[in-house]
Amino acid sequence: MTVDNGKKDKSFNLGRFMNKDAVAGYIFAAPFIIGFLFIMIVPMGMSLYYSFTNFTLGREYRWVGLDNYIRLFFNNFTDFHNSVFVTFRFVLLSVPTRMVFGLAIAYILTRKMRGVHFYRSVYYLPTLIGGSIAVALVWGQLFQENGVVYNLLEAVGIGGVHWFGSVSLAIYPLVAMSVWQFGAAMIIFAAGLKDIPETYYEAAEIDGANKWQSFFKITLPCLSPIILYNLVMQTISAFMSFTQAFVITGGGPAGGTNFVALYIYQHAFVWRNMGYASAMSWVLLLIVSISTAIILLTSRRWTFYAND
Repeated sequence: MTVDNGKKDKSFNLGRFMNKDAVAGYIFAAPFIIGFLFIMIVPMGMSLYYSFTNFTLGREYRWVGLDNYIRLFFNNFTDFHNSVFVTFRFVLLSVPTRMVFGLAIAYILTRKMRGVHFYRSVYYLPTLIGGSIAVALVWGQLFQENGVVYNLLEAVGIGGVHWFGSVSLAIYPLVAMSVWQFGAAMIIFAAGLKDIPETYYEAAEIDGANKWQSFFKITLPCLSPIILYNLVMQTISAFMSFTQAFVITGGGPAGGTNFVALYIYQHAFVWRNMGYASAMSWVLLLIVSISTAIILLTSRRWTFYAND
């Protein structure tokens, strides 16, 4: 009987200990849970609700059903279509170029060389400060008429290019600024490159493969999961680009840099059409989701894992 009581007491104490553990876990997780609920889930729910209303800042609103979405795709199709086209153009230009730069620099900085940690820090620095308004202002001055880039092109005989005066050229300084912030992709690529076994390269060298063959036959296939991760993250980030266009061009000239995120901001906080802006936000979420799904579905053909 005593033994049984002892077992009961022991199991009770163990259960009480586990309960305390669970409480401690919830306490430490509470900041994230609260932040996720009140900064992510609740605003998203309110945005979804407002997308079905004619909510305008400072005025009463009412339920309008699908009117905002009908207006978005039919009544105001030209402006929204232009912002979507400009955003896709920016994504297609900036994401591959940024990833190529990130991979190239990561490949160089994983070789044995002096001061490699210093160079990694230097190349990562633009990612830390590149999203600031001050940097965007400086970047805009570089490409302005009589700016550094303008004068350099004129000095080499190309002639001064009026970047921000052309609908087709205005996006390229924004792409260049985005590519300049390749540090995050570079760090992830560098970590992936270090995980590739040296024995693969030694075996390829014995078989007579040169550096380029080793890169395309070993490095890229082994790095394909990292490439997939970077591609998804960089694509999502590019779709949400806002600061460059807002500070440098304001969406101009003639809507040539009017990204969807900037177009949403204009309707929400300039023209105060919060309901309409909420509808555009959910359409943007759908576009990003479809683009990400396409990348993930097509990745089965070019992504290789160790168990393959």
